[in-house]
Amino acid sequence: MVKGAISRDDILKTLEEYDDLGRDAFLDLYGYGKADTYLLVHNGREYDSKAIAGVAHKHQHGAPLTWKQLSGGLGHAVDWLKREGFTIVTSRNPKWTRDELILACDVVMRNDWQGLSAEDPRIAELSDLLQLLAAYPLEERAATYRNRNGAARKTFDIATHHPEYTKKRTNGGRLDREVLQDFLNRPREMAQAAQLLREGLKHGTLGSVLPEEDDDDAEDEASAPEGRVLYRRHRTRERNKGLRQKKIAAVLKAGGTLACEACGFDFAAVYGERGEGYIECHHVVPLHEAGEGTTKLSDLALICSNCHRMIHRSAPWPTPLELRTIVQRQATAGGSSLPGPRTAIAPIVST
Repeated sequence: MVKGAISRDDILKTLEEYDDLGRDAFLDLYGYGKADTYLLVHNGREYDSKAIAGVAHKHQHGAPLTWKQLSGGLGHAVDWLKREGFTIVTSRNPKWTRDELILACDVVMRNDWQGLSAEDPRIAELSDLLQLLAAYPLEERAATYRNRNGAARKTFDIATHHPEYTKKRTNGGRLDREVLQDFLNRPREMAQAAQLLREGLKHGTLGSVLPEEDDDDAEDEASAPEGRVLYRRHRTRERNKGLRQKKIAAVLKAGGTLACEACGFDFAAVYGERGEGYIECHHVVPLHEAGEGTTKLSDLALICSNCHRMIHRSAPWPTPLELRTIVQRQATAGGSSLPGPRTAIAPIVST
């Protein structure tokens, strides 16, 4: 039997049978359970996506697929149904992202680490911000996505995992605890990051936070303590070709070289003509302080690819000078000295 060879007409016939028999009888007849994640929506009614896709096979192949022969996730049943133009929705909400938790944790912190009720106006504001943030595409959001009840529950997940909370804890996840710890370790910085998020969402100055296909920075974005949104804005500034060229021109005009300010690596010294004029830019202003102002050349540092990745690896981000101190310490411990601007010690360049 060829999986996936079903047409829109096959699906419509199956929906008619589903309606005639009723949900329970239809699922019992073909041995399917109720959908626990994805539902097909047609003419205002919801249907179990996996069962519909599997049973639709009988119209062209003589027999339906069993539930064991079919995955109900995005890779099989859902993709087939969407391919034929049907709308698929989720019946459960996705996990909270770091950006969403930053907004929620900030509300809890400003409430003296106490959870808030769904009727609290601060929860209404939080819910509205989460809708604006749109951390997931529409098809992955349930009807209750980040509503007031859900937002209020999350504040209690955070509050009950505070170190000073002594009663029974709610079911907070690992990321809830990580973001909470970030706020406990760096309250000013994280509060400022939350403020930037709120302002950017309200004024529409922040772009989509959905991960892009083939995005090399997706992992770094997702794990950045201040969240994907601010990290992406930070990287956008660093990759501004015009600013980078102006910074390089200013350094060369002042008699400097295009050597890494942290480790001294010089691309031209190692790669010759191919490396001439190449160096990366790092925006030295921390994420939580980088507002909407104009980036100045003094805000940028010239660093190599390896040092750039090491700076971005975890918070708090070291400055190029602080990273240089780390490199010097390691070099001294190994019996060598920090390379000068033209020393040809090649790093493994990040890709």
